[in-house]
Amino acid sequence: MEHMLFDFLAKYISLSEEEKKALVALDIFRAFKKGMVLLEEGQRSSDGYFVLKGCLRTYYIVDGNEKTTAFYTEMEGLTPHCVLNKQPSEYFIACVEDSILTVANPDMEDAIFEKFPKFETLCRILSEELLAKAQLSLDQFKTFSPEERYLDLVEKRPDLLQRVPQHQLASFIGITPQSLSRLRARLTDKK
Repeated sequence: MEHMLFDFLAKYISLSEEEKKALVALDIFRAFKKGMVLLEEGQRSSDGYFVLKGCLRTYYIVDGNEKTTAFYTEMEGLTPHCVLNKQPSEYFIACVEDSILTVANPDMEDAIFEKFPKFETLCRILSEELLAKAQLSLDQFKTFSPEERYLDLVEKRPDLLQRVPQHQLASFIGITPQSLSRLRARLTDKK
């Protein structure tokens, strides 16, 4: 498991053996089963997640219906808003698939940052990338039609079409599962 993390980190920084051992010693690697809810609405948490293998989903429940807002797959991180604002969570986080994650909290991060300052730089870079990606995603959701959102998903994240149940994909692009079926059929007929 740690090799997947080290390979990812090597794209940004080089790690000494001492730094690798310090990360492993934090005991941050966890396995979760498909369907496991990691965070519930109203729950407080100090855990952030990084997906080594698998898929996580964030969602709200609005009028009894799940509204999926994001999927996180291999080499993507998620720090729930409640960790930062120290308030109860407004949404849920669940495993769409069996998943292997790193699970860390701010205290662990502070200890690593103090001992190895380059990790703080790495986290800043990753945070900036995540922020830019989130802004683009929000802009596209506001400006794209459902068909354009679906086609964008097909182009940029085709793996999700096979990994995620249709009702969650439909919710993610802001339509009903029936509308997604009609959309897919219409696009198939155009070919």
